[in-house]
Amino acid sequence: MKLTIVTACPGGHTTSWLAAQRLSRAAERRGWQTVFHEEDTGASELVIVAASAPVDLARYDGRALYHADIGAALATPDVVLDAAEHESVVYDHANAPSALCTVRPEVSANAPSAKQIVAVTACPTGVAHTFMAAEALSEAGRAMGHGIRVETQGSVGAQDALTDDEIAAADVVLLACDIEVDETRFAGKPIYRTATGTALKKPRPTIEAALTEAVPAGEGAAAAAKTAPKKSLKERGVYKHLLTGVSYMLPIVVAGGLCIALSFVFGIDAADEKGSLAAALMQIGGGSAFKLMVPVLAGYIAYSIADRPGLTPGLIGGWLATDLGAGFLGGIVAGFLAGYVANAIKKAVPLPASMESLKPILIIPLAASLVTGLTMIYVVGTPVAAILTSLTAFLNSMGSTNAVLLGALLGAMMCIDMGGPINKAAYTFGVGLLSSQTYLPMGAIMAAGMVPPIAMGIASIVARAKFAESEREGGKAALVLGLCFISEGAIPFAAKDPLRVLPVCIVGGALTGALSMLFGCKLMAPHGGLFVLLIPGAVSHALAYLAAIAAGSLLAGLAYAVIKKNAGDAPGQASEESGITQQT
Repeated sequence: MKLTIVTACPGGHTTSWLAAQRLSRAAERRGWQTVFHEEDTGASELVIVAASAPVDLARYDGRALYHADIGAALATPDVVLDAAEHESVVYDHANAPSALCTVRPEVSANAPSAKQIVAVTACPTGVAHTFMAAEALSEAGRAMGHGIRVETQGSVGAQDALTDDEIAAADVVLLACDIEVDETRFAGKPIYRTATGTALKKPRPTIEAALTEAVPAGEGAAAAAKTAPKKSLKERGVYKHLLTGVSYMLPIVVAGGLCIALSFVFGIDAADEKGSLAAALMQIGGGSAFKLMVPVLAGYIAYSIADRPGLTPGLIGGWLATDLGAGFLGGIVAGFLAGYVANAIKKAVPLPASMESLKPILIIPLAASLVTGLTMIYVVGTPVAAILTSLTAFLNSMGSTNAVLLGALLGAMMCIDMGGPINKAAYTFGVGLLSSQTYLPMGAIMAAGMVPPIAMGIASIVARAKFAESEREGGKAALVLGLCFISEGAIPFAAKDPLRVLPVCIVGGALTGALSMLFGCKLMAPHGGLFVLLIPGAVSHALAYLAAIAAGSLLAGLAYAVIKKNAGDAPGQASEESGITQQT
């Protein structure tokens, strides 16, 4: 049988591309020939329209056509194909209600078994994973027949914010968050917590788990925690607490770094002239923003652990870390110390009901600040400051060989999981070093992070014949995302063909990181991709920096263009279990 696949999603190319690939691979296992909407020549016997956005169907007049939900195509492509084979109808364009497709959900959201789900997604940088996870959950929830509303807490704040009425009507709350978010508004509701990466890769199992494993906030969650099996470091929350601090610190670092870079426009030493604009910019960036970055890091690590009572001792501990020269390492120690001390006091100090209100505004801030401050001054500050000084001195004085090796390591880490824990570990390391005016690692990290999506874009252009039309469109989107330093743009390609995509990206990222360090490329701002080059002074040796990015991207892109199988060649690719099914 010859099949035409039409997919469309209002949220962008990712879900549309994945749905098309899932249907195509399921059809090919049956021996069917498939083409996509853009390639249709009128020869197919059946048309499947899996779309949640308008599509012009005029060209399919008089042909057998089946409407499916795009979430169902992602989750259960074989079921969709079975239904299409037996339930398709001849499309009559003249008498159709609209020339545009209308979505027919697999299950009505008003069915007796349907649940109302509210969700929040939030990743540390609030750029890619936040919105991709929201899109995946929305599509999967609708495909399963549930009502679902997702709020994204990205870099510009909450979008599509949940209303009080929606929360009140919800059967379960799903928090797919890598950072701490305010849960007070969900009091009394069953809550299920997971990571954005899990929600993005496995949205349907995530929703199923939320419906069966969610526990009420407060006492219910505490009781569940006591009986739960021992979890990993990341699952216990240490990783999440650290990334919460980094998330709040990041805008300060970006703003401060760019202000410093702008001051260099007037000359490297122009800021030494008191009263000048360059001096003012340096005061804003280096004198204010960079002084705040460590206290904010520590404060919001503590906030993530102990909620509001942890914020004050965390900020104080972070400021002491700056004063003592302990930098970002001291800030991390201060944040965890303040958070766990505040949390212990909150739980361990009983007070009469009449005095309970004094806890959050007097007792916890005072006691936790004293414990944190004295520990930082007399115990932690000096040795951590010595460690940071040694690390900074080593990084600033290392020879070219060591610099190249460090750059290669950081570059490879940025490309291993594209926004996952290893990527974030390297990124956090680079951001933290900015507080000690060490800018080389940050340059290597951002350059390497751009390599995977740019490489996939290059491959889709160079080996055009090996990519389906939908993949070529995905390559264009990845190219743009790569220029913006959004590594996640390569995830659709890595999900489909991980055994080829990941190795070439890791090698390309390592090359870019090594060259960036070798060329001495310093980066003042930890985000923005190539657009930071528009700020004079934001990147040193800009042409060499571009050359490093181009070298790694070309290596990875051309290598993948050579080793990639033609579209539809399943042999040699990852199995369904390790490939696209991980997205559902």
